[in-house]
Amino acid sequence: MTLDLDPDRRLALAYVPAAARPAIEALWRLDVTLANILATGSDRTISRIRLAWWREALERLDEAPAPAEPVLQALAALVLPTVSGAELAEMEEGWAALLSDEVLTHAELEEHAAARGGRLFAYSARLLGHRDFPVEAGGRLWALADVARHSSHEEEARAARALAPVQLSARWPRALRPLGMLAALAGRDVERGPGTWERQGSPARMLRMIRHRLTGI
Repeated sequence: MTLDLDPDRRLALAYVPAAARPAIEALWRLDVTLANILATGSDRTISRIRLAWWREALERLDEAPAPAEPVLQALAALVLPTVSGAELAEMEEGWAALLSDEVLTHAELEEHAAARGGRLFAYSARLLGHRDFPVEAGGRLWALADVARHSSHEEEARAARALAPVQLSARWPRALRPLGMLAALAGRDVERGPGTWERQGSPARMLRMIRHRLTGI
């Protein structure tokens, strides 16, 4: 089963140049697949085993053909060798950081933000032909805002919002603005907070994305 992207990412993907769009979509679908392991797993031990399987499968992409799994096949065909399987496997650390029996600590939230969001944005930027713009802060912001949106623990959501680096002052290069759009929406979420979350893909969010597309901020 191939999982779909959320409405915000579907909109951002539409602004990715056509030549790079399949690779970016393949990368983002990996993130959705790893997220689904936690979303559908009621047993943390089983979730850890499933994440470990994905980590090993991603690492093997550097040495062997992809197995008959659509996400892995798309990554092998479209993302490698620009981003290696070993690098993709490092994203698993971000999801493993969330498998705590307690409310997530600041250190666990930071690890998730860096290993999931920071790496996802950095790898996306590389696929878009940019290695020198600091996209990782935007990725961390995006990942922490996502935790705040979906956490069932008020304390955890509050901590994620507090850690989010909302001051992203640099103007994003035009080629990277699909990523900047997601960071801009995440900043909007962090500022608004619980009780005022907007529906992903809503007209107000589309307008914010268009504004970023035009201005880079």
